[in-house]
Amino acid sequence: MSPAAGRPRSGRLPLRVRRAPVPWERQAPTWRAARPSVIAEALKRARSRPSGNWYVIGASRALPPGKVLGVTVGSTEVVAWRDEEGRLRTGPGACPHLGAPLRDSPVRCGTLVCHWHGLALDGGPFAGWEPYPAFDDGVLLWVRLDREGGELPSQRPRVPSRPRVRDAVEAVYCGVGRCEPEDVVANRLDPWHGAWFHPYSFVDLTVTGTPEDGPADGDGFTVDVSFKVAGRLVVPVRARFTAPGPRTVVMHIVEGEGAGSVVETHATPLAPDRWGKPRTAVTEALVAASDRRGFAVARAAAPLLRPLMRASAGRLWRDDLAYAERRWELRDRGTFPG
Repeated sequence: MSPAAGRPRSGRLPLRVRRAPVPWERQAPTWRAARPSVIAEALKRARSRPSGNWYVIGASRALPPGKVLGVTVGSTEVVAWRDEEGRLRTGPGACPHLGAPLRDSPVRCGTLVCHWHGLALDGGPFAGWEPYPAFDDGVLLWVRLDREGGELPSQRPRVPSRPRVRDAVEAVYCGVGRCEPEDVVANRLDPWHGAWFHPYSFVDLTVTGTPEDGPADGDGFTVDVSFKVAGRLVVPVRARFTAPGPRTVVMHIVEGEGAGSVVETHATPLAPDRWGKPRTAVTEALVAASDRRGFAVARAAAPLLRPLMRASAGRLWRDDLAYAERRWELRDRGTFPG
């Protein structure tokens, strides 16, 4: 990355002007570099890594006290809520009495009360209902499902390294696609498509390091790219993509504006749709940080920024979920060329 694209000195604007912008159709093709074997090997390594049977089920902010979250992870129905002390509680989504859907039941003073016959759950074992291990990392909610994952369980999920929430602005996007988690992960392990498939957000993208390049790049992809702001104004950064688990891909900004910021993408298998086709939830956490003195203003404006951050992520995922769904369709037909 050129010095102009590196981390800006404090007090200087991070914006750059593209001196000689290249039209979309004239940018260098990336299809030769984006070799299917490289992406497939990266996906294979990601899928071989342990998850400890932990699954992301939503955003921490999306589950305030008194609210109930219901989700079916694979074939396991899960209900989640917060107890009187605000701690995350999770367990089977069916009432142990006669199977009522607990996602439709209210929470009273931290206790989930079944709306069929009044069976009350405080989060501990009761009447045949056994809780699932749960973890709230301050940004995302996790549940451990040992029967679903089938791995050696871990005490806690492997939460990626990220800036402290109090020093950052965080937002979480949630979407659902008709595909499997591997299709979402494969999409994120293909950085070459960025400037071609998302020209409204990314320009001047170059993959400068891949897992094949050896120890210097470890087991990730390093990318120099510019985020579009308006017209010819861009913010150049260097980003690094890694896959610490079978359903997670993390992008760290390692140089440039916002160095240290993180985008985590988590793929969670859901119950199939009515036609038996797979569904996957995408939960993407954006944790933005900066050492600029003016960033305190951004933190103060976080309630206004979060919807904008989610909207930006949603625009990208509208395309990327179509990408992942297409990949699954081809795999299902046995015609995927990768």
